[in-house]
Amino acid sequence: IVKECGGPDVMFTEFVSTDGLCSVGKNRLLYDLKFMKNEKPIVAQVFGSNPNNFTKTAVLINKLGFDGIDINMGCPFKTIEKQGAGAALIKTPVLAQQIIAATKKGAGKMPVSVKTRIGYSRDSSKTWIPELLKMDLAAITIHGRTQKEKSKFPAHWDVIREISKMIKSLKSNTILIGNGDVKDLEDGLQKAKEFNVDGVMVGRAAMYDPWCFSGINKTEIASEMRLKMLIKHAFLFEKTFKEIKRFDSMKKYYSSYVTNFTDSKKLRIELMKAQNATDLKMIIDAF
Repeated sequence: IVKECGGPDVMFTEFVSTDGLCSVGKNRLLYDLKFMKNEKPIVAQVFGSNPNNFTKTAVLINKLGFDGIDINMGCPFKTIEKQGAGAALIKTPVLAQQIIAATKKGAGKMPVSVKTRIGYSRDSSKTWIPELLKMDLAAITIHGRTQKEKSKFPAHWDVIREISKMIKSLKSNTILIGNGDVKDLEDGLQKAKEFNVDGVMVGRAAMYDPWCFSGINKTEIASEMRLKMLIKHAFLFEKTFKEIKRFDSMKKYYSSYVTNFTDSKKLRIELMKAQNATDLKMIIDAF
């Protein structure tokens, strides 16, 4: 849906457990790695702490036809950190390097990148980032917050700018992507220019505005067109996730489409009653 509404230059999947992909229950996780041809180029993001499983996962991801593999070293959630994964790897740079080496071993010619934060409890980018750059990564995405800050504080784009200077001073070929508090396309392009990064990653803004990358404010798009896209989204969701995710998961997207027109709030309330895509379409048609 996002790609159809404008789309970014590169798509990333949600992160998937390398341990899970190397277990007997891996088939339950493979649906997170399904993609359509129009979503390419697309990079698979993974997490974990066992280097051997990263090698095996990279081989699998290569076979699935992805354009790259991205290692998450920034997730601040306790369930991920308890596994020694995500942001916990900031505290174990040697293990982080072993994981990157193991991933490269299985990736073949497929690019390997890392998404991380500026530090754990404080900004340690001056020591942490050089350890990653030693591994000759295709790209590093920097989320401009520490693990401790999670998403509760404004992103430190000034630190991302300093990381950009560091990469250039080290004459590294690693692409730098900035991330954090990017509102829309215009804001992303402005941040890229102001803070001297090669690219910008957008997360939350894209999740709740499928037109995020088009440069068009969704409120400028006719309500009828937005509602038609919501119907398409609902049926595609049902086709993709039937028996895997409940239709209730669709409800968080209603405000992406049903906003800023007469009786839009009233329609959103009605749509909460929908049990499936057919119900949703009937409610919108009646409206």
